[in-house]
Amino acid sequence: MTDSIASRLAAIRARIEAATAAAGRPAGSVALVAVSKTHGAAAVEEALAAGQHLFGENRVQEAQGKFPALRPAHPALRLHLIGALQTNKARDAVRAADVIESLDRPKLALALKDAMDKEGRRPGLLVQVNTGDEPQKAGVPRAAAEAFIAACLEEWALPVRGLMCIPPAEGDPRPHFAALRGLAQRFALPVLSMGMSNDFEAAIAEGATHVRVGTAIFGGR
Repeated sequence: MTDSIASRLAAIRARIEAATAAAGRPAGSVALVAVSKTHGAAAVEEALAAGQHLFGENRVQEAQGKFPALRPAHPALRLHLIGALQTNKARDAVRAADVIESLDRPKLALALKDAMDKEGRRPGLLVQVNTGDEPQKAGVPRAAAEAFIAACLEEWALPVRGLMCIPPAEGDPRPHFAALRGLAQRFALPVLSMGMSNDFEAAIAEGATHVRVGTAIFGGR
């Protein structure tokens, strides 16, 4: 098979299926988010032609430049925003995304609530938890996560569907994935977005419902 986006997608799907089976989980219970950041619309169209309809982007502006023109011909297309989100981009994010995975602070929660009220659109939200408490990373600190999730659900009535994390680059990611799973269970949240190109099989073993894979599909940036 030639080294194409279609062939790489097929290889990743096969690995997801194998990891799902090895974990004793139902077939089809893990969704692949193809992270197309820094790759143009032509690369997205190649993936769409290969049957991929769920994509992830880091930046609102880049998403706005690619996806609106593709949606009419691809009504099944779904877009997740996965990068750190500035409050002044909240309204653009609400317009562009089907799911926003990077909710991590009260100021952003309130900005998204206001944007949803104004736009009449309620994309799903995931709370990003900084499971390694790394100062350089976005995400609510672990110690503050429960109170923040509760406020999002109860005080602000936001459509929080689940949690997301990016574990530290060094060390075993599985304790971080397990901690996120336990936190989601406490709030009966069904979505766990965790695992990327280098660790998604470990994430599936720990209960991921969505894995975010970019480089292994689209190549280097």
